[in-house]
Amino acid sequence: MFSAATYLQRRTALQQSLPGSLLLFVGNVDSPMNYHDNIFPFVQDSSFRYFFGQNQPGMAALIDTAAGSTTLFGNDPEVADIVWTGPQPTLAERAARAGISHSQPYAALEQVLAAARAAGRTIHYLAPYRGETRLELGRLLQVHPAEVAGGFSPQLTRAVVALREIKSAEEVAEMEAALAVTGAMHVAAMQSSRPGVVEHQVVGIMEGIMRRHDWQLAYPSIFSRRGEVLHNHAHDNVLQKGDLVLNDTGCTSGGGYASDITRTFPVGGRFNQQQRKLYNIVLDMQLQAIAAIKPGVRYLDVHKLAAQVMVQGMSELGFFHGPVEEIVESGAYAIAFPHGLGHQIGMDVHDMEGLGEDLVGYDDSVQRSPLFGLGYLRLGKALKAGMVLTVEPGIYFIPALIAAWQAEGRHSQYINYARFAEMTGFGGIRIEDNVLVTESGSRVLGEPIPKTVEELEAIMQQ
Repeated sequence: MFSAATYLQRRTALQQSLPGSLLLFVGNVDSPMNYHDNIFPFVQDSSFRYFFGQNQPGMAALIDTAAGSTTLFGNDPEVADIVWTGPQPTLAERAARAGISHSQPYAALEQVLAAARAAGRTIHYLAPYRGETRLELGRLLQVHPAEVAGGFSPQLTRAVVALREIKSAEEVAEMEAALAVTGAMHVAAMQSSRPGVVEHQVVGIMEGIMRRHDWQLAYPSIFSRRGEVLHNHAHDNVLQKGDLVLNDTGCTSGGGYASDITRTFPVGGRFNQQQRKLYNIVLDMQLQAIAAIKPGVRYLDVHKLAAQVMVQGMSELGFFHGPVEEIVESGAYAIAFPHGLGHQIGMDVHDMEGLGEDLVGYDDSVQRSPLFGLGYLRLGKALKAGMVLTVEPGIYFIPALIAAWQAEGRHSQYINYARFAEMTGFGGIRIEDNVLVTESGSRVLGEPIPKTVEELEAIMQQ
């Protein structure tokens, strides 16, 4: 938890952007695995934690920007609770840690909101992404749960995004703490990935490193020799010499900030000639994209730059033919790079996307593309100093996608389908880092994690 001054400063900035408003924030509740008291590790709503610092379930807060007041709603621990959990801070003590001087029992919130509605006040809230939150907002606001999602406040959403997408120095430090542990996890994975090892054995080694810090994953690990499956959460393959393994794994720091790193490396510690050539194209895509990042540049254009680098490199290997820019603008490149270059990252691994992906990644000047591949770009708008984003280009050979496009003759004037057919079983390559937009350019966060062919081969021999 940061200092009380940090949360007070954040709430003050929010109040200034929405004068005369009533802002309701509902925190998350515990989620049972299979019965009420057997719960998943608790994850707080990130906007609630950002403004109020609380990492406990069953809380809410109300900011009255007209009165300049903030009230935290929750419950003091009862003796029956203490029996199971041990002594806990009172609600007032929790509030004080976040610079909040007013607190009330959670049961009082419904009456406070009813009085506000009776007085004709509009209650602003963020779009819920959990069913429990939708039900609770419906109960508190006396509307049908089906109407809750459509009643969220675009004004509040834009104000929250504007604040949260600019990371402070202490937030960046939290992210770099997460990256330090993530780096150790990735190096351990590289050194443990030997022929005959089952994928889940390596995943267990990585998660053990993270759990020694009492941290959790930022998202389920993607660790697979089937790297062409973009979100492959199965870990049941036996690694074989010569396989390319794609490892997309990150963790969440004690302060609630995520990391998101991907590395691809060969089982056995040596790239073959074909793997090396394609890997270096992806690395070039990433390095050129990072070099292009600076305030004012649209991430849409950085994505297209990465795609152009890929098409140029793959054309030299016989995969594409025709003008590079034309191939990119047509969307033909997406047969090998069918996802976006990256997204914002912070307290959420896909930061704030629970508020609405387009509200976070796009604005009035940049709209999402309808093209396959480019349409999956989660961040297209102009970058600002203080943003942190992922840069994660890739090349994949997806048999079902190649066959479907070839059957319909899609982009046949640009794509050498015979060359793509030769790559069945190759898998996929992705390289990902977390990058801070600075005043004059960018900085890759954290200590370097082996990334070049030479670095990877060296670390795997240790």
